Amino acid sequence: MPRSSVRLSYADLLALPADGVRHELIDGEHLMSAAPSLRHQVVLRNLFLALHDFVKPRGLGEVFFAPVDVVLSAHDVVEPDLLFVRRERLGILEERCVRGAPDLAVEVTSPWTRGTDLGRKRRVYHELGFGEYWIVDPTPQTIEVLRGGDWSEPAERLRRGSGPQAFASPLFPGLVLTLDQIFE
Repeated sequence: MPRSSVRLSYADLLALPADGVRHELIDGEHLMSAAPSLRHQVVLRNLFLALHDFVKPRGLGEVFFAPVDVVLSAHDVVEPDLLFVRRERLGILEERCVRGAPDLAVEVTSPWTRGTDLGRKRRVYHELGFGEYWIVDPTPQTIEVLRGGDWSEPAERLRRGSGPQAFASPLFPGLVLTLDQIFE
């Protein structure tokens, strides 16, 4: 399907009615997705609780789960499933949105979002300065961790039942996340 030549902005998104659908913009193109599956929500809950319970008592920053608008540019507004902003960067949090790239974005993929999560979002997250991007796939129970300057290959690739079963992030010193904990 050809792309429209009309590039939408954050103001256009805010003018949409509240309809329970996730609305995002990438390069001004309007993307919509339906409510996620219950499995998606269980995985997201497990990740949120693990990160929140580690971050909050240590005062490391803030962890949020969707829906939260992340305004990256006039024509790029995304809603990662989960995001983290370090304490030193809390100034990017506004009343209605996060204005700028968070330190971490997590997308829990589904069959209808997988292509966008692995393609367009990966590209825009990298280009616009996200520190880390975790792509979590509940169906094969895998996690790809992208960080650093080169996102052509994951820094870590984990699959439940084979290879490494835990990982750590420099964003959360001392925290080790296990695949059992995430995919229970």
